[in-house]
Amino acid sequence: MCGRFVVAGGTADLVEMFDIDLVAPGLPGPSFNVAPTDRVSIILDTIGKNAAVDDEPVRRLEAARWGLVPVWSKDPKSGASAINARIETAAEKSTFATAVKKRRAIIPATGYFEWAVSDDVKRPHFIHMPDGQPMVFAALYEWWRNPAEADDSADKWMLSTSILTREATSRLASIHDRMPVFLSPELLDEWLDPHTEGSAELLDEISAAGAEVAEYAEFHEVDSAVGNVRSSGPSLIEPIPSA
Repeated sequence: MCGRFVVAGGTADLVEMFDIDLVAPGLPGPSFNVAPTDRVSIILDTIGKNAAVDDEPVRRLEAARWGLVPVWSKDPKSGASAINARIETAAEKSTFATAVKKRRAIIPATGYFEWAVSDDVKRPHFIHMPDGQPMVFAALYEWWRNPAEADDSADKWMLSTSILTREATSRLASIHDRMPVFLSPELLDEWLDPHTEGSAELLDEISAAGAEVAEYAEFHEVDSAVGNVRSSGPSLIEPIPSA
């Protein structure tokens, strides 16, 4: 987990729901089968270099590549293996440690897919919140500087992101042993606040609160078509007919 997820809402929905101050150009549209290295919408809070300690952050909606590329990486291809970050060790891993301290984000989603194994057969399930409520994944982000591009090139900087995961709660463990860290609404501002230096203690706090949110999650089996990254459309999240 998590290797595929769904974002059914559009930019306007996110702007209203999360009080966005600044919307970046070129945001991805809705997708029912977001896959690794796809562009996804993330939300982050930033402050200017010369901002005072008590200055209000700017809440931004940005497009990021799913798969975090650390600043020291020589090749952006490394991000393909960093779509997820285990919350238990993220503060210690060189790929994620700086992002934990300074660059935390959220990824709003409609739900995500996970494959349960039964009788050696993988069966995809769609996991979501009741009544169409959004899921909010705790995430990390980084800006990677491409040394091959000129300083004034639009492709000089690449924004990338990783979803934090934790051990699945009892409700979801029947599907998979890992799950995303669902960010509790009460901790959203603290998590995004650029004035707050992230730590292992902060990760523990959002992980514990996320376990409580996860208890409300619902799931159902879906068609195996979701396994093909070229498949898309609302039919992917529909329950398969009962036998």
